[in-house]
Amino acid sequence: MPHYAIDLFAGCGGISLGLRNAGWKGLFAVEKSPMAFETLKHNLINEASYFEWIDWLPRTEHDVTNILRNHWTDLKKLNGSVDLVAGGPPCQGFSQAGRRNRSDERNRLVNAYARFIHAVKPRMLFFENVKGFTFKGESSNSEPYSNRVSKCLERLGYKVKSSILDFSEYGLPQRRRRYILVGMLSGDPEEFFREIESAKIRFLRSKGLQAKTTLKEAISDLQRKHGEVPSTRYRSFMEGVYGKAESNYQRLMRQETDRELPDSHRFTNHRKRTTERLKYILKHCPRNHEIGDDIKSKFQIQKKTIIPLEGDALCPTLTTLPDDYIHYQEPRTLTVREYARIQSFPDWFEFKSNYTTGGTRRKEEVPRYTQVGNAIPPLFMELSGQVLEAITRA
Repeated sequence: MPHYAIDLFAGCGGISLGLRNAGWKGLFAVEKSPMAFETLKHNLINEASYFEWIDWLPRTEHDVTNILRNHWTDLKKLNGSVDLVAGGPPCQGFSQAGRRNRSDERNRLVNAYARFIHAVKPRMLFFENVKGFTFKGESSNSEPYSNRVSKCLERLGYKVKSSILDFSEYGLPQRRRRYILVGMLSGDPEEFFREIESAKIRFLRSKGLQAKTTLKEAISDLQRKHGEVPSTRYRSFMEGVYGKAESNYQRLMRQETDRELPDSHRFTNHRKRTTERLKYILKHCPRNHEIGDDIKSKFQIQKKTIIPLEGDALCPTLTTLPDDYIHYQEPRTLTVREYARIQSFPDWFEFKSNYTTGGTRRKEEVPRYTQVGNAIPPLFMELSGQVLEAITRA
């Protein structure tokens, strides 16, 4: 008999994909963005059939506050039938990658999360957010949101345990430290952290992976030098073709796909001047570090962050802005598919909607790069799902 999960603040489906690969079934997912939900629906509802989907909720994007307002009674009826609610509120208000804003409207979704847990009362919960979620704030009497969430869940009857985990220690080719909280109505949530640590080597070996995966091992088969063809969907753009798989990580990511061309592997059309500048940075600047003020001054660069990547090392934490990084060997930014590889999305998983957005729309829209950059890596979530499933059987 399968265990059932609800994916809350689901994004494009990183959590659900990982749980699906670990043998779980989904009741439904809650995601506000139509862009992100389009990707989730295509892959995990229409194609993979992970969700059984509850009959009172339309299979479309939803705001969690509207579900709480309009379906409170329906949610309460789920008491006792849900094994896991997984997901954390959007991280922009807590992230160290940008300006942390404790009054950010999105931070109020923490309260919506607590109300949802109160209504559904799952046996377990899995909560993820950026490391900055533990940020105390500027005043001496302020309290981290992580403490507020823990206390709230304890009042609801959950035992909780949290820790900062680095996903690079679980096979991911990037340094990505995230706040993870596990709550249980019965049992010891600390068991999750003990078991995920003891199980990770066995899990990675079952995938043919080492404990550490370099950036080159993740994406070298996607280099532009392997060839390109005119895009059939985007006039004036070129799309990359596959090179030979050169690592077990690449072979793992390419399983279950018969595509001739990688999905979402469209190259940015850089101006000649930009390409020359990127070549200079790759040649003269330290890798995996932000370029210095002298280089910014030389090229009159106003942008805050530009990082030339190192192929034989882990990738820094991906943000949602592709022009923050320069490919380790080619003078260009990364493609969406390269982003997805670094986040451990398999190649059969297709991304939908716009590639990028800008201006004021950036606050509302969730294009492909943002979908990938905000996701929980499915590889890590698969291991988490296996550990959580084992605990439910114990």
